[in-house]
Amino acid sequence: MIKVELAERLRHLPPYLFAEIDRLKQEELRKGADIIDFSIGDPDMPTPGHIVDSLQKAAQEPKNHRYPSYEGMPAFRQAVADWYKRRFGVSLDARTEVLSLIGSKEGIGHIPLAFAGPGDVVLYSSPGYPVYPVSALLAGAEGHPMPLLEANGFLPDFESIPPDVLKRAKLMFINYPNNPTSAVAGAEFFEKVVGFADRHNIIVCHDAAYSEIYYNGRRPGSFLETPGAKQTGIEFHSLSKTYNMTGWRIGFAVGNRDVIAGLGKIKTNLDSGVFRAVQEAGITALETGDEILSGIRQAYQQRRDALYSGLTGLGIQCAKPEATFYLWASCPAAGKNDSRSFAKHLLEKAGVAVTPGVGFGAAGEGYVRFALTVSVSRIEEAVERIGKCRPPASA
Repeated sequence: MIKVELAERLRHLPPYLFAEIDRLKQEELRKGADIIDFSIGDPDMPTPGHIVDSLQKAAQEPKNHRYPSYEGMPAFRQAVADWYKRRFGVSLDARTEVLSLIGSKEGIGHIPLAFAGPGDVVLYSSPGYPVYPVSALLAGAEGHPMPLLEANGFLPDFESIPPDVLKRAKLMFINYPNNPTSAVAGAEFFEKVVGFADRHNIIVCHDAAYSEIYYNGRRPGSFLETPGAKQTGIEFHSLSKTYNMTGWRIGFAVGNRDVIAGLGKIKTNLDSGVFRAVQEAGITALETGDEILSGIRQAYQQRRDALYSGLTGLGIQCAKPEATFYLWASCPAAGKNDSRSFAKHLLEKAGVAVTPGVGFGAAGEGYVRFALTVSVSRIEEAVERIGKCRPPASA
């Protein structure tokens, strides 16, 4: 029998956050627990019916059963460009400035392979999506966290990055509206990003997966709306959250044509593109009227209001999100600086699953994330359960 040894790069990988959470949930379920699950950002509402109908029709076409193009169907890329023009007023060349992705996670995971390697640095938001630092590690580069602090509106402080790190920085991951903090960035921040990236020759990778989940009509902007943005980077987007299509695995990257070409070269060698029928359904999704999307946002807003009211009524501090379907809550004083213990306490004592903030990076310690992916009635039940159990004693 051979001796199987992992490559060095895998030995340094942390356990994937959500896989570990799932393991703990399964343990409780085996005990017969009724779990109210706020832990993973997977929409519980179905994909709109007209998108499903589009897939069914396209899947019956034999021409769609063959290999798709690596870059994405021209019609899908044009639909992306048209959507960007309508939504943000941003003009894109569908041929050179748009690339289809097998979900935005795939593109985020691959892009450091095109532009970073040993000796290089990838800057990333912390707390943030765990794939950012992992993608740097898999490329052989060094990840450098940019702490997102509540005192700074959960925006990174570029001035605090050490000069020796800046000299080696090749890429920077930012994400607004932000997961997990729900913070929203304005035009002034994106202007700072463009200026900073231009001065230090850093490629900006803006993850905009949550731009369409917003409240009270306050629509977040795009990084690419900023003058000079297309000279400094790209934006990742996904159909997953906007249209409840997480399982469909389709997204896109747009922006700087040279960066798009580099990512495309990696993809050409590693995957064969998105199933054409899914791209056809993606076109239908991008052409969806706002009436359907408004209904989805209204459902999340009702959940947000119920959870925010319930948690603050229990004395748990949290900001009321303006966007995303997450609520970033401070651990009670007794559980402060130990988000894993607090999350475990809620799971074992209340049957409520949340994500410990430290799982998103060291700067997330002292917080837990709730995903608004359960009904209002279950939210009310969860608040009642949390109110009945005391937080763990201080260590």
